[in-house]
Amino acid sequence: MVEEKPTDQTPKVYDVVMIGAGPSSLAAAIYTTREDLNTLLVEKSVIGGLAAITDRVDNYPGFPEGLTGMELAQGMEKQAERFGAKIDFGNVTRVFRDKKLNLIQVQTEEGSEFSAKAVLIGTGSHYRQLEIPGEKEFYGKGIHFCATCDGAFYRDKKIVVVGGGNSAVQESIFLTRFATEIEILVRKDKLKASEVLIEELQSFIDSGKIKVRYNSIAEEFIGDGEDGKFNSVKAKVGGKEEVIKCDGAFIFIGLIPNTQFLKGSGVELDEAGFVKTDLSLMTSVPGVFSSGDCRSGATMQIASATGEGATAALMIRQYIEGR
Repeated sequence: MVEEKPTDQTPKVYDVVMIGAGPSSLAAAIYTTREDLNTLLVEKSVIGGLAAITDRVDNYPGFPEGLTGMELAQGMEKQAERFGAKIDFGNVTRVFRDKKLNLIQVQTEEGSEFSAKAVLIGTGSHYRQLEIPGEKEFYGKGIHFCATCDGAFYRDKKIVVVGGGNSAVQESIFLTRFATEIEILVRKDKLKASEVLIEELQSFIDSGKIKVRYNSIAEEFIGDGEDGKFNSVKAKVGGKEEVIKCDGAFIFIGLIPNTQFLKGSGVELDEAGFVKTDLSLMTSVPGVFSSGDCRSGATMQIASATGEGATAALMIRQYIEGR
């Protein structure tokens, strides 16, 4: 597609600007660039997003031996760049539609401004953290936020789960496929999960696979020995300090979408701040699409994020062709 040349008064016009350079946007960029759409990705921090800082990825199709998250992210980045995608670093602060120019404007905190015929929001989300000592130090090395991603590493091991909502209960039940012993630390005196899930959980409690500890607050993740390997959770249980020995800990206290910059943009968000889209992955603003973990209804898996990216790319192509 022919690129529109910028003048002194207007910024460069891209066919597509993608906000965020995680797996979904990188997959989309591979498709759009192969379709000869001039594509720019704007990333705030790490190319590859949460995937890049995941210690090990064992459930991405095509890699029977698994690979590190960084290896996967770097491979996708090189592939997108091979077909012509450009990556710029910046913190996007504003997205709006310029009705006069019939273009989407993207502005960054650093002062850059880009014009595009279509925009893909692929900023992902970040895990809500406890913000206690040891959490960052052992992230991906004993402390996890995704049971589907990392549960298999704890076959025949003991796990501590922190959380009391639907996700904590669902993921704890899933983790029984691998771990022999699971302790759930619930801050309140009861679970916040749905009654259906609580009933399902009860059978695992009865079998001894899961133990629920109420009025329990995780205070620190601990490792010792020469390698400093994670091995226990310091918690206040019923008001008393206790050190719980375990092989790994999973935290399920919610996700926070990286969509704060969309306030005032006209892009509709759901109650939790995730981007609402139609079946074509277009948002409430014509020409603005969304895919991956920041999208309402996302499954929070790398494989599905890349699939959504490919779908978004095809929908973007159709949209641009119909302009």
